[in-house]
Amino acid sequence: MSIRQSIWIVAVAGVFLFSCSSQKAEESEMESMTEAMNEDSDEESRPSPLEVKSGQISGKEFKVQYGSPAVKDREIWGDLVPYNVVWRTGANEATFVELAQDMTVEGQTLPAGKYSLFTIPKESGKWTVIFNSEWDLEHGHFQYDEKNDVLRVEVTPSWEAMAQERLSIDIESPGMVIRWEKLKLPVSIQ
Repeated sequence: MSIRQSIWIVAVAGVFLFSCSSQKAEESEMESMTEAMNEDSDEESRPSPLEVKSGQISGKEFKVQYGSPAVKDREIWGDLVPYNVVWRTGANEATFVELAQDMTVEGQTLPAGKYSLFTIPKESGKWTVIFNSEWDLEHGHFQYDEKNDVLRVEVTPSWEAMAQERLSIDIESPGMVIRWEKLKLPVSIQ
């Protein structure tokens, strides 16, 4: 085999290898884009969109993540969300909060960390708000275990004249406020 033929074979092999690796890179990039589009469409197709709110309470970082269900002409309190039963305070996976530093919730200390957030609605009187150490629960209250409760506080709900279609959990005075339908549940956090 001549030197010219050897160079020719090496050149053809190089082009072939380069085109194969370029094709693999393009395929990998296409797969990544498809996965991202699927995740976006999953978010868009969720009946209860995922909401993430973050901010500061008394100068300390605070974050809440929850599925935001809609009323959709349903009876919420005492029906869709039964009284005297643990509720995941949202939809889909468990709602969770994340505290960068220790905070005081309704006068009691909650150490820095991540916690799932549950409530026990009551037909009358104060509601129980629960912070549970098992924060990454895929099926919300179906996996709730009381033995993992870190803090339980009692909070007084109020009922507003105007209904709110979607559940919201906002970082505002007096700390965190849960609203849905006509409910307003302010949780004092410092």
